[in-house]
Amino acid sequence: MLKTTFRTAALLSAVIGAGAVAYASSNPEVGGAPMYDNKTIVENAVNSKDHTTLVAAVKAAGLVDTLNGAGPFTVFAPTNEAFAALPAGTVDTLLKPENTDQLVKVLTCHVVAADALSAAIDKMIKDDGGSHDVKTVGGCTLKATEMGGKIQLTDETGGTATVTIADVKQKNGVIHVIDKVLLPKG
Repeated sequence: MLKTTFRTAALLSAVIGAGAVAYASSNPEVGGAPMYDNKTIVENAVNSKDHTTLVAAVKAAGLVDTLNGAGPFTVFAPTNEAFAALPAGTVDTLLKPENTDQLVKVLTCHVVAADALSAAIDKMIKDDGGSHDVKTVGGCTLKATEMGGKIQLTDETGGTATVTIADVKQKNGVIHVIDKVLLPKG
């Protein structure tokens, strides 16, 4: 009986383990980590080695609870390389406690209060004649276009980010990885 219990437990463990892998496989990996659609945006982002700067910024801005909330949210998630491409000292300055309001503004210009998969964004771009205005929770307006089969977002300063990994489904929305930090005007 004990031997059967161990065998059953091992089989159950293998099935559960395989199910977890299959569950994550519906999403692309991000930053070398599986992304689970039963976890929140923050719960997944903390595992991506490519988003450590974004996670640090979200924590410094006090937005963890918001992005762990019910949503739905679409987050255009800049990589560490995108943050590193900002002028020298920009990230360090934004992370200072006295600059929290500015940091919140920058970060919330990457968040839309909707669950927008790339197919829906593509449709809006086509329906609007080649570009679609995207309103963010930070009050920014991004211009979404399509170039070479990829979604591009132009911020209010004229900078353009490309979606490099689309449709990373989350429990409370979706993440699209981008290659540039989007900035609000002025």
